[in-house]
Amino acid sequence: MNQKNTLTLHQTMLRAAGLLSLFVVLSVALLMAINWFTQPKIIEAERQALLQLINQVMPAETYNNDLLADVRFVTEPDFLGSPEPMAIYRARLNNQPAGLVLQTIAPNGYSGNIHILVGVLPDGRVSGVRVLKHRETPGLGDKIELRKTDWILSFNGKSLTEQNANRWAVKRDRGEFDQFTGATITPRAVVGAVRKTLDYVNQQGVALYD
Repeated sequence: MNQKNTLTLHQTMLRAAGLLSLFVVLSVALLMAINWFTQPKIIEAERQALLQLINQVMPAETYNNDLLADVRFVTEPDFLGSPEPMAIYRARLNNQPAGLVLQTIAPNGYSGNIHILVGVLPDGRVSGVRVLKHRETPGLGDKIELRKTDWILSFNGKSLTEQNANRWAVKRDRGEFDQFTGATITPRAVVGAVRKTLDYVNQQGVALYD
């Protein structure tokens, strides 16, 4: 190969490398631009989805603060079922305590962790409970979902006191909560998690609003 052909090949390779580099730079720039435009929308969509779930256990008309901004994180594995920090959203009405929404985990579900959201009013009554995530058996343990049955609504209005503590169990364990046919472990785990959450709120009291 003579010197002229070698030079032409070298120029062609440099041109190709340059075009490839330009393509990579433009692709990265395009991805960054798309992310810059879409990220706020994604964050806002996730925020609204979380708020909708929270409002199922703490109705929007009961508070007028920015609930998602009024949050603290606590690490209480004995009460909230996880060694990781768990969120507590503080509802306020005209700057007065209106309720708490706590993330908690039942670690003893039939198929692992059951992630739960528990709403608690200032007087200790449950305003609502919802299951956020689980891997329980379809047709059996998944009855903890509101779209499957209304079992989860049985917590509404209940509180935990010294007088009724022994009733916070499924009926098979001499409590007052129904279990599911063929699936006692799942409801037992959820009842236990909600009870521990209420126990935590009872112990901490108004300090959780600070």
